[in-house]
Formats: sequence, structure tokens, C-alpha cells
Amino acid sequence: MHPAVRTRTMAPRPAVTAEPQPRTRRVRSLIDADAIRVLHRAARVLMDDLAELTDRLLAVVQDQEPAYRAAVESDPVGVWQEMHRSLRHSVASLLDPRGARDGARRCSWRIGATRAEQGLPLDAVLHAFRLGGSLVWQGLVEETSRRAPEDVRLLVHVAADVWHFVDEHCTIVTDAYRQVERQLAWRRENNVRLLSAALLDGTSRIADLPETARALDMPENGRYLVVAVADGGRTGARGAAVVRGAARVHWHAGVEVDYGIVLLGEDGAAGQGGDGSPPEPTGDLGARIGVGGAVDGLASVGEARRLADTALRMCPPDGGTIRLTEHLPAALVVSSPELGATLADRVLGPLDRVEPADREVLLDTVATWLACDGSAQRAGERLYCHRNTVLNRLRRFEQLTGRSLARPTDLVEISLALTARRLLTR
Repeated sequence: MHPAVRTRTMAPRPAVTAEPQPRTRRVRSLIDADAIRVLHRAARVLMDDLAELTDRLLAVVQDQEPAYRAAVESDPVGVWQEMHRSLRHSVASLLDPRGARDGARRCSWRIGATRAEQGLPLDAVLHAFRLGGSLVWQGLVEETSRRAPEDVRLLVHVAADVWHFVDEHCTIVTDAYRQVERQLAWRRENNVRLLSAALLDGTSRIADLPETARALDMPENGRYLVVAVADGGRTGARGAAVVRGAARVHWHAGVEVDYGIVLLGEDGAAGQGGDGSPPEPTGDLGARIGVGGAVDGLASVGEARRLADTALRMCPPDGGTIRLTEHLPAALVVSSPELGATLADRVLGPLDRVEPADREVLLDTVATWLACDGSAQRAGERLYCHRNTVLNRLRRFEQLTGRSLARPTDLVEISLALTARRLLTR
């Protein structure tokens, strides 16, 4: 007998394929199509009344964005035309998103770049752009309400696209603004660098001094000195010196040396310490700092830099600060190294006949004696020897060189020769 009921294994059910539900998608497509139709109908009316919409935007921006008022007052026609172009591209993008896309982007980019060049705050530009977007949306709703109030609900389906357009173009405006802002900042910095370099080189033209004064924010007729800073390869942080007590300092970074143009003050003392001393430079350990003498006016900064370079050449290799005004005799030697070397050879050359170790002892003794103001007692304490030993070495020095430490003329030459030897042979 055949079974009355077939088992599942004998008669498997055919697989049932789930069919798509077209109804929801079809309804959605119809809604989208209706929404776009309503959007296009209202957008075409806005395009026809674009001049009136621009007038409204201009009035709203003037009322709600104070930063734009000066721009409108100085160039009302230009601002109106800019807003008109922006609105035209915005409405055209509602009618033909693909065809109007590139033109709308170029327009927004140009607005951001132009306003950056004019110095209008970015927040103000973005606020004005969003106000324009709000007016376009308001215009779409108003026109639809007037013509077919029952269709207003359909605009909800395109609202996201409208505001996405506004957000996208705010981003374009921001990118353009910041790019131009960076370019302008680089130009300003480069211009300041060129102007300060010309000052330090002494090549500034008299006609350029007012512009230089404005760029550096320093008076053209102030009193200045220059600080030269070099790290000698030790600190890796040139220009780190701080000039305490200065009215203002502008730093110019160089390849090997940084220069600080220091404003002392209108009366030449406002930037000085309470004791009348020049401003105090401080920096990292190992930095070599040369402080030049004071000069009058930006036109003389080149001379002040040369004085600072002279002071810098006198700095010890292991770092320190040298003020030119405190080392004028040494500055004379450094300023004319050929004459300094000639003087050192003429005065100290006879010591070359002595053993090197003995020669260094004699030279060190004379230098220490001069540093102790001619006191053999104090020189002996520094050299850890008896005062008579100091006197014996001084007499031997006089015999070998043919110079007398008691004769003022010889003493000056000996002092300068020792300075030249120390500064020019290291």
C-alpha cells in the first residue's frame, strides 16, 4: 500500500524565493519626484526674483553681521554683486546640481579668497553665507506656501540636500580663506624678513624706512642697539636670548647668527636698567652673545649690527656675553685683525726664542698682573706663587721684549698685543 501522507524526504518542498516589496520603494520614488518638482517650481521663481532676494540678503547681513558693514559702506556695489552671484549659483544648483556644481564651487572659493585678502573675519564670512542659505530656503517655503500650500510638506524631503549644499560651500569658503590667509602671512613674514635684513646689512633705502618702521612696529627715529647671538653649535637654539629691560626686540634669524634689533626707548634710557646699564641679554648656556653700542634711528641699525658682530667675535668659544662698550680696546684689535696681528708680532715676537712652556708662563703672568691692576701680590695669589716670583717673571719679560711695564706707551702696546694674541689666535 502506498502511504497516505508523503514524508518530507520523499517530496521536498520547492524553495520559496522572497520577492522584493516594490510598493515602499515606488511610493518613495513618487514622493522624491514630487518633492523635486515642487523644489524646481519654487527655485525658478526665486531665479526670476533674484535681484529682490539679493536686496533682502544685503539688508539682513548689514543688520546681523557688523563686520560686513564697513565692507558694504566702502563698496556697496561690489558686495551686492558678490551676493547676487552667490545666490544665483545656489539657486541654479537646486535646478541643475550637476551642471551648476563647478561654477558654484568656483564662486564660493572666490568669495573666501577675496574676503581673506580684505581681512574680513572668517566667522563673519561664514555667517553671511549661512544667512544667504537661510533666505533661499525661506524663499522656497514662502513661494510654495503661496502657490500650493499643500505641497510645503514635500519640501521636507529635499531640505537635507539644500542644507548639505550650504555646509559644503561653507567648507569651500573656509578652505579658500585659510589658504589665502597662509599665503598672506607668509608674504608678510617674508617682507618683514627682507626689510629687517636690509636694515642689518645697511642697505635700506631712506624711502623704505617708514614701511620698515611699520612692519617692525618700531619708531623710525628711536634709539637702537643690536644683539648678535650664536650658539657655537652647542645649544642648537639660536636666537633664544631674551633681552631683559628692552622696550621692544625684533629677532632676525640667520644661518649662523641671530640678530635682535633692540629698541631702547625714545629718550635712550627707557629700555635700560634702573642703574642706566644697557638691557641685559640672557640665553642658553654655551650661547655666545655680542651686544653692540647704541645708535640713533633705524637708518643706523646696519652700523649697530657691525658693532654687535665685533662684540660677538670677542666672546669666548665656550659661551658668554660681551658688551662692546666694556671692551673698546679689544674691539679696536678685532676690528683691524691685520694691524692687531702685526702689533702682537712686533711686541711679543722676541718671546719666540724662549721654550713654549716658558713663553706661556711669562705671557700668563703679564696678563694676570695687568688684570690685577699692576699688583704683584694679587697676581701671585691668582697664580699660586710668591709675589717675588711674579716680579722676577715681569723683569724677564721686559728684558726679552725690550719693553718697560713702567712706561705708559709700552704698557698700552703690551696690553693690546696680549689682547690681539688671545682673540686672533684662538
